[in-house]
Amino acid sequence: MPNNPELDALFQSLADPTRRAILARLAHGPASVTDLAAPFDMALPSFLQHLRKLEDGGLIETTKQGRVRTCTLKVGALTPARTWMEEQRLLWEGRHDRLEDYLRTLTKGPDHG
Repeated sequence: MPNNPELDALFQSLADPTRRAILARLAHGPASVTDLAAPFDMALPSFLQHLRKLEDGGLIETTKQGRVRTCTLKVGALTPARTWMEEQRLLWEGRHDRLEDYLRTLTKGPDHG
């Protein structure tokens, strides 16, 4: 299987429940770092590490205007993950179909006509 650092970073970004909660909030629209951090019981530097991981994974963008940093979801950011999962689904469906065919041939052996 080829190495795909971008896909690795994307899945690492999605692996944490705090980061998934941030993405769920951003699905409703852009938000400031202060607003995003409010529901979480953690120090701001720790929260900023989560935002950095989301940026590194290509899921969000941040902009700064004055003293306010705003985060937004990147359009199409989940496309590589969706594509990979679809490829895996097709692979496993194919394997399942071949197994099913093989099992049918076993049951149609000499004793079963």
